[in-house]
Amino acid sequence: MMQGYVFKRNKDGVHYLDLAKTWEKLMVAARIIAATTIKNKQDVLVVSARPYAQRAILKFATNTGANYLGGKWVPGTLTNYNTRQFMEPRLIVVSDPRIDHQAIKEASYMNIPVIALCDSDSPTNWVDVAIPSNNRSKHSIAYVFWLLAREVLQLRGEISREEDWDVMVDLFMHRDPEAKKNQAVGEEEEGAEAEPEAEAQGAVAQTMGKFDQEEGDDDEEGEGENETWGQDTATYDK
Repeated sequence: MMQGYVFKRNKDGVHYLDLAKTWEKLMVAARIIAATTIKNKQDVLVVSARPYAQRAILKFATNTGANYLGGKWVPGTLTNYNTRQFMEPRLIVVSDPRIDHQAIKEASYMNIPVIALCDSDSPTNWVDVAIPSNNRSKHSIAYVFWLLAREVLQLRGEISREEDWDVMVDLFMHRDPEAKKNQAVGEEEEGAEAEPEAEAQGAVAQTMGKFDQEEGDDDEEGEGENETWGQDTATYDK
């Protein structure tokens, strides 16, 4: 289904996407989002069940004012008004048509257009605008959503095209909290190991200082005895 967006295939079977078409579809999707959010910014719903895209959709929604729904999709969110999370968006943006197939299926029931980030092997059933991109990489997902958010804000006139956007793309990238916890625990363990070593070194230095002081006192006493003995010898010779 994505054959028209593939630039070429190498000898290992890896398909290269055409970046010109990626940029073209990004501009089309940004125009659709900007036109949909003229009256109400929350008419756009950003959906993703992929963990690597959670931070990207959150930052996209925060900067553009859209709604976002991350994690496991609750069946009936778009079709059953009795559910707590029932929503009636005018447009849906998903990060992976394969994982978010339930959201796309419900959107097709409600005649809601869908914009999706599609890889070379992604199905495009009920997808109205497919943005060819690598939707398995956290860097690619973050960069695509960052470009999409920036273009939407520029079309709205909220930011200027002549100036750089002050929001960095790093803020859209996924960060593993477990890695930070492990790093913090490792640093604490290193600090805990360093403290006994420092105490041992301090104790050794203190002990050596005592030995040096005792040796110095013994030398002073020896010198005093030699002086007295020399004086007594001189008197005896006289």
